[in-house]
Amino acid sequence: MQTEHVTTALENAARYLRAGELVAVPTETVYGLAGNGLDEQAVQRIYEVKGRPAVKPLSLMVPGAEAMDAYCEDVPDQARALAEQFWPGPLTIVLKAKPLVPALVRAGGATVGLRCPDHPLTLELLRLAEIPFAAPSANPSGQPSPKTAGEVLGYFDGKIAAVVDGGPCGLGRESTLLDMSRTPYRILRQGALSREAIEDALAEQLTLLGVTGQTGSGKTTVLREVEKAGGLAIDCDAVYHELLETDAALLDELDAAFPGTVRNRTLERKALAALVFGDAEKLQTLNAITHRRVAAEVERRLREYAMAGGRLAAVDAIALFESGLASRCDATVAVTAPAETRLARIMNRDNLDMTSARRRIEAQPEDSYYSSRCDYVLRNDADLAALLAKTQEILKEFLDK
Repeated sequence: MQTEHVTTALENAARYLRAGELVAVPTETVYGLAGNGLDEQAVQRIYEVKGRPAVKPLSLMVPGAEAMDAYCEDVPDQARALAEQFWPGPLTIVLKAKPLVPALVRAGGATVGLRCPDHPLTLELLRLAEIPFAAPSANPSGQPSPKTAGEVLGYFDGKIAAVVDGGPCGLGRESTLLDMSRTPYRILRQGALSREAIEDALAEQLTLLGVTGQTGSGKTTVLREVEKAGGLAIDCDAVYHELLETDAALLDELDAAFPGTVRNRTLERKALAALVFGDAEKLQTLNAITHRRVAAEVERRLREYAMAGGRLAAVDAIALFESGLASRCDATVAVTAPAETRLARIMNRDNLDMTSARRRIEAQPEDSYYSSRCDYVLRNDADLAALLAKTQEILKEFLDK
């Protein structure tokens, strides 16, 4: 067999592929060794030419996200969102395979990886051939992945029908392999697309509700209803307290800003409160430190939750707007309550005397600050049953939208 060197005549390459022959194709990462992914004999030929162990499954090259429904089942919305953002590109998404995907491609397993390569020649070839390509890297197993057509010919000249010369591959690394066939999602192979980019993209797809209002207003009720709906609830005040136990850098920063408030690696909260409540400049310094670190931890938890397949989350933060978290939310709800009710709650909850409790409340904005900025307002001025009913009504409206 003489290997044809193809530069523009893609019709020949498409004809070879439809006939069950192998063709090397360029991608943005490395060259792939392509065969008809629905033809078991062509797939077997790939294994033979590469010397690839039959226990290692192959992925399918496809022209776009519409192929998910053609070759896969139980496709999560998050997979479609990643395809929309990163395809064409160096991301292979593993999903549950439909029966028409040959067992040989799946190495006997139940899943198949889909990849949409970011190279105009290969995308055009996929459209012309009208078949998915089983296409591992175009090198003998154990050898370096080829980045040029010449390197492919050095491996397989005379052993494959053609090589499509698309010039040197730009990235030189294989695609990142992400298993989304089950939760939590797992990166099976770290490639050209970073884990951080994937986590950030998934976190952006979360339906996120921001909850805010003065301390003691009853915001926890909203969080509990989100949890009942199957979502993640993040209480930023609780996050702050956890960071005080686990984040040594936070304690160091607080100690430097407010000497004497950290003793034996423990924050003396009442001592800190006595310093900052009533002193606007010191309170601003404290907020700058805590908002930055709490917001970073909230983002970390949202990314982790998104990688676990999560869809709905709520963040409770008094400083929802000041910290910048509000910009991440799909909607925000302000929870308000009469001042005396809030006063009694925080005295009991935080074991504060009346003077200390009033100073804490007075250091926070008025109810109008929150209600004027939020999409929904929940007035907590009746019994628990009424509050729950109002919360459920708001949550339903939010989710319906």
